[in-house]
Amino acid sequence: MSLLDAFIYPPVGFHFAVILEMFPQTPQDFRFQSVSGLSVDIPTEAVAEGGEHRFKHQFPGIPNYGKLTLKRGFFQGSFIEVWCRNAIENFEFDPKDMIITLLNDLHLPVAVWKVHKAYPVKVSISEFNAEQNTLVIETLELAYQYYQTVDLSSLLPAIVPSISLSASISL
Repeated sequence: MSLLDAFIYPPVGFHFAVILEMFPQTPQDFRFQSVSGLSVDIPTEAVAEGGEHRFKHQFPGIPNYGKLTLKRGFFQGSFIEVWCRNAIENFEFDPKDMIITLLNDLHLPVAVWKVHKAYPVKVSISEFNAEQNTLVIETLELAYQYYQTVDLSSLLPAIVPSISLSASISL
């Protein structure tokens, strides 16, 4: 893939990394099948202007952030499992920041989001079925305060110091 391809084709969604800022961690704590729910909705408030009945002014409200859903194979003994169990069974919440990174074919970040103060609100285990040969999937639903898109231009020199930005692009 050439440098120009990164500007022509949209990135694929199957190569990503999820890191919870939690220590220690096991290798199973980094493995996720899917991530969804990275969303924000800004509601509007309609305010009528006094004496003017033709329209209402629309003003932005406080953003609403969705719930993050993480799916992975069921692992016993992972620190994420202990973190979730402690929140749900003992009602002891310990919010954690997360980094979600979309990667390209060279394993370099294409986009990065930092999720602030995530904590588990739901854990579900997939169906057990004697007629199917499938993995047990654990689904974690996390509430969070907000997320920020990380500016990759500040990270680019540290990630790829050998690439010259003034290099010519050939077709």
